[in-house]
Amino acid sequence: MDKTENMLRELTEAPGVPGYESEVRKVIRSYLKPQGDITEDKMGSLICKKEGKSSGPKVMLAGHMDEVGFMVKHITSEGFIKFAPLGGWWDQVLLAQRVVIKTNKGDVIGVIGAKPPHLLSPEERNKLVDKKNMYIDIGATSNKEVSKAGIRIGDPIVPLSEFTTLANPKTYMAKAFDDRIGCALVISALESLKSNTHPNTVYGVATVQEEVGVRGANTSVELVDPDVAIILESDIAGDVPGIKPEESSTKLGGGPTVLVYDARMIPNLRLRDFVIDTAKKSKIPLQFTAMEGGATDGSVIHLHKTGIPTVVLGVPTRHIHSHSAILHRKDFDNTVKLLTKLISKLDKKTVDGLTNW
Repeated sequence: MDKTENMLRELTEAPGVPGYESEVRKVIRSYLKPQGDITEDKMGSLICKKEGKSSGPKVMLAGHMDEVGFMVKHITSEGFIKFAPLGGWWDQVLLAQRVVIKTNKGDVIGVIGAKPPHLLSPEERNKLVDKKNMYIDIGATSNKEVSKAGIRIGDPIVPLSEFTTLANPKTYMAKAFDDRIGCALVISALESLKSNTHPNTVYGVATVQEEVGVRGANTSVELVDPDVAIILESDIAGDVPGIKPEESSTKLGGGPTVLVYDARMIPNLRLRDFVIDTAKKSKIPLQFTAMEGGATDGSVIHLHKTGIPTVVLGVPTRHIHSHSAILHRKDFDNTVKLLTKLISKLDKKTVDGLTNW
C-alpha cells in the first residue's frame, strides 16, 4: 500500500456524516498541516492557505468532507432504532447493510432490517421497501438495553465498510468516496505545489454538510473570497449494465471528468475551455459529464458576491451513495496531474480573462 492508497484508506474509513464531521476533520487536518496555514470557518470547514509567487489571484479548491449517513430518530419499546437519512439514499441499497452508531459510550454496530419477506403479502413483495419502514437492529430486546449501550436520539449513524483493494490492484472499493476523493485531491494538489511554482495563492478547502444543502461551501467561500474556484468531486460512472451512452458515457480508467452542467450551476465557459485545452496539451484524458438531478458545492460558490468563475472536476465512481463505491487509481492520479497544471497557469491575466466579456 503506497502513500496515496493509505491516505485514501484513512480518509474513507474515518466517520463523518453531515454535522458530525469531527473525526474525519482530524484526519484531513493531519494531512493539510504540512501544506500551509490552516483556519476554520464557524461551521467546521477546513481552509489551508498555500502561498505562491503572488498573493493573487486567489484559487479555491473545494472538496466536501461529509458522507451520506443517518441519525437516530426514535427508539422503539422493543429496542429497534428508527433513523433519519443525512443525505440522499436510494432505499434499495440499504437493507441488510451494517452500520455503526456513534455514541457517548463508544461505537455500537447494528444492521438495517425490515419485515421479513416470508411474512409479506404477494403485493408487498413486489414493492420497494421504504426506509421509513426499516429499522436498525443492535441485538437488543428492549429500549432499556439500547439506552444502556449509550444510544441517544440524535446520535449519528455511519455505514460500516472498510477500504478494499480489488482484483485489479488499481481499483479500490470503499464508502465515502463521495467526497473524500475530493479532499484527497485537495491534499495531493497542495503537496504537488511544493515542487511546482504557481503564480497565485491557493486555498485548499474541505467543506462540511454538502450532502444536506452545500452549507459549508456557503460559509467557507466567505472566508476565502476567491477569484476562481475548482470544485473536486466523485462523478457518476456510467459503465455499468443498464445505463445508455446518452445517459452517461463516463468510464472507470477513462480519465477525470469536467462537469458541463448540473441542476444548479453552468460552469464558467472560458474556465471550462481552459480545462479542456490544458488537458489536451498535457495529454491527459478527459471525459465530459452532465448531471440533471444533482449539484455540488459549486452551486453556491459560483454565486459568491458578484460571481466566481467556477468549474467542477470529478473522478468517475461506481455505486456512489452506498456502502461500497468503486474507482480507479489511474483516474485519481490523472486528476491530480490536471489540477496541478491548471493551478500553475492560473495567473492574474488568465483569471481576469475568464470574466472579460
